[in-house]
Amino acid sequence: MGVEWCAGSREYIETMSHLMFEREGSLAVITLNRPERRNALSVDLMLELIERLNGIASMQDVRAVILAAAGKVFSSGHDFTEMVGRSIGDYRRIFDVCTELMTKVQSIPQPVIAQVQGIATAAGCQLVATCDLAIASSEASFATPGVKSGLFCSTPMVAVSRAVGRKRAMEMLLTGQPVDAATAAEWGLVNRVVPPPELAAETRKLACKIAEASGFTVGLGKQAYYAQIDLDQPKAYAYAKEVMSMNAMAADAQEGISAFLEKRTPCWQGR
Repeated sequence: MGVEWCAGSREYIETMSHLMFEREGSLAVITLNRPERRNALSVDLMLELIERLNGIASMQDVRAVILAAAGKVFSSGHDFTEMVGRSIGDYRRIFDVCTELMTKVQSIPQPVIAQVQGIATAAGCQLVATCDLAIASSEASFATPGVKSGLFCSTPMVAVSRAVGRKRAMEMLLTGQPVDAATAAEWGLVNRVVPPPELAAETRKLACKIAEASGFTVGLGKQAYYAQIDLDQPKAYAYAKEVMSMNAMAADAQEGISAFLEKRTPCWQGR
């Protein structure tokens, strides 16, 4: 399967209040579309993104999702116009919705790839860290600068610390200093860094490589990955061996094994 077959031309474009949604063959592309607000994650934007991800989850012909952003900034984090003079209930709702969004990114069966063209700060950095994979432009940078404004990046800390490790996360959280794209790749916050003109093509290349596999198998594997990652090793193996045993019974596993033995291309059934 080539990139041209997988991605193809834009088949469908929908402009929402804060997002753009496109279909490119077996790929879905969601673009944060508040460039005038540095793609700040307002409650309305987050709810819109949750709704769109919910819809994609049931689309069996979508094999991978690309999360991009319009303008020069990937996302500046929470919308500070929603963070002044509110009640504790208001703040809890903002962070409840944010947590629901981050959970949704990792719970849908399709892998979500962040296509990061510019700076990603605070909850924007959290969003990148939450995505299953990330490709960054060499012009991108990442920061959790909440400490500088008196609002420690406590919820971004959850995703970032799981991506880059304790000491590196603490440095980002305590200093608020930006990390350049090359350092982000070295630390594991993104998978790789490419020149800006190559960002979209490189992201689609990765998405199309994923799309070659059985969507059923990829979805099962993604779910299993997040279920086992924080278990201790004996519990992780106990869980994983059961998942793999059940996976082996699936039609796509039997087809894939048979295709390997017969030296042919598998024909996936999605089950």
